Amino acid sequence: MSEIIKLHDLRPAKGANKPKHRVGRGEAGKGGKTAGRGTKGTSARKQVSAAFEGGQMPLHMRLPKLKGFKNPNKVVFQVINVADLEKAFPEGGDIAVSDIVAKGLVRAKQPVKVLGNGDLSVKLNITADKFSKSAVEKIEAAGGTATQA
Repeated sequence: MSEIIKLHDLRPAKGANKPKHRVGRGEAGKGGKTAGRGTKGTSARKQVSAAFEGGQMPLHMRLPKLKGFKNPNKVVFQVINVADLEKAFPEGGDIAVSDIVAKGLVRAKQPVKVLGNGDLSVKLNITADKFSKSAVEKIEAAGGTATQA
């Protein structure tokens, strides 16, 4: 069998490594004068970016910088369903937003809206920032009251 090849013995094939062709080094050598760039025109001069569109307003400047806008007056409600209130307060009674926050159902310092998803069988007197029509109907049908704060 032949000898084991070692890493320091590896060499590229004959003619595989050619020296880099240096252009623009005078007219005597190949690649002089225009250095393979032809005559005149942008590509013969300094290279320009891919975003350059020949003086036309570039695409990245024509498009809007930000998408849409943010309404500074938008009110985002923390929502809670009457079914969740019944689970949290099975004995019924008077409930304020602070009680709902204390149970961990909504975050503090944000307006609360009660929605009418689920069934309600206990009497709840709820004080919240907003109610849906179905929530008011279910609360009043169970004998409670819905008061907007």
